Amino acid sequence: MVCLVCTGGIGSGKSYALRVITRLGIPSYIADNRAKELYYTDKVLLRELKELLGDEIAPEGVIRREIMAAKIFPNPELLTKVNEIVHPRVLADFEAWKIARGEDGADIVVFESAIFFESPVFHHIADKVMVVTAPEEVRIQRVIKRDKVSRELVTERIQRQCSEKERLERADFIVYTDGKRAVLPQILQVLNQMNIKR
Repeated sequence: MVCLVCTGGIGSGKSYALRVITRLGIPSYIADNRAKELYYTDKVLLRELKELLGDEIAPEGVIRREIMAAKIFPNPELLTKVNEIVHPRVLADFEAWKIARGEDGADIVVFESAIFFESPVFHHIADKVMVVTAPEEVRIQRVIKRDKVSRELVTERIQRQCSEKERLERADFIVYTDGKRAVLPQILQVLNQMNIKR
């Protein structure tokens, strides 16, 4: 079984590309969504995060993500420490999920993470990396519309991620979600180049 990593910056169109991939019957693991689920189900993770960030992040024993985000995003060192706690748990969860998909007969799985390149703990899982991209202004407008946030906040988030240039240089495949090219044929071409038939 092969693992195709799907990554891209905020507003790049990763979610749309993943919907296309899912419609093709390919199991997809969305790292951010699973991390959020682990906040509720993994008691050891909860304990470690409370030890690092304080009990106020989980007043009723459940992590309040908005409180956690307010503590960590202005503090890059704290964010790094949180990632050092969370990412190995996500990796272990993914590995178990991947084994189960193999038992189901899958020949390919997709691991989606916006911060794949920024997270070395995940690098070894990738057989190939597909970067989803769109022009920066398109990305900014998508996020403003989706999240109802200011332009300044979106550009700040973009600047915190690895550069688009670096992502594209490190990609095995690039899928453009600029509205000028259909996404399905691009994904089918990626799969064809990986000798995966759909």
